[in-house]
Amino acid sequence: MILSTEDLVVGYGEHPIIHHVDLKIPDGKITALIGPNGCGKSTLLKALARLMLPQQGCIRWMEKDIREYSPKSLARCLSLLPQSQEAPEGITVREIVGYGRSPHTGFWGRLSEFDQRKVAEAMSLTGVSEFASRDVLSLSGGQQQRVWLAMTLAQDADYIFLDEPTTYLDLNHQVELMKLMRSLNQRGKTIVTVLHDINQACRYCDHLIVMKSGQLIDQGTPEQVLNDVMLRDVFDLEAEIHRDPVSKTPMCIVK
Repeated sequence: MILSTEDLVVGYGEHPIIHHVDLKIPDGKITALIGPNGCGKSTLLKALARLMLPQQGCIRWMEKDIREYSPKSLARCLSLLPQSQEAPEGITVREIVGYGRSPHTGFWGRLSEFDQRKVAEAMSLTGVSEFASRDVLSLSGGQQQRVWLAMTLAQDADYIFLDEPTTYLDLNHQVELMKLMRSLNQRGKTIVTVLHDINQACRYCDHLIVMKSGQLIDQGTPEQVLNDVMLRDVFDLEAEIHRDPVSKTPMCIVK
């Protein structure tokens, strides 16, 4: 395992959000963080991306404490799409996506022909090429979300962290995004994402991490993790577990 935590405590000031979490992110897989609102999923994801530092315990990347890496060297390996982003006025889609190359060029560095190809590829993958010359602020919320995703992909990191990536996306684009995650994974990318849709997580993800009140409740494959007891204890949800007729993965149906 390249990325893992040990006795991890993370929080804001004197208020811990994550409590003594030990986990290992499986390499070459898609991992979903699931749990009720406010359980610490996004805080954990930020900590894994080193946007928040441990108050206790440690996060290890390549068997070394993540704090020992420079931000730029880590950014070449790990990329994060946060829940929300704000674009400055008058900036185009192509320019925003180009910022994803900054760990390789420097924030104000000139993009090489190789960098330009990575930008074009990221825009094509996320379906925003037609907006390349448009002002980002002229786009809808869903379109902007795909632009930020393109910037994250342009970074071309081996580990991709996505915090609620389906926010603002209609159902069609949610499905496209989940299929894109699978395609990226098949190209060798390890993906860790925060999701609210349990059935979506089971259909498209290989590994689930279940959180509640800042604690790790369970982790494993969808088949190992999804059961009526977990749904009742973690989500306060009465549901039955059935087999998805299309993907053959487990799915929950609310009673």
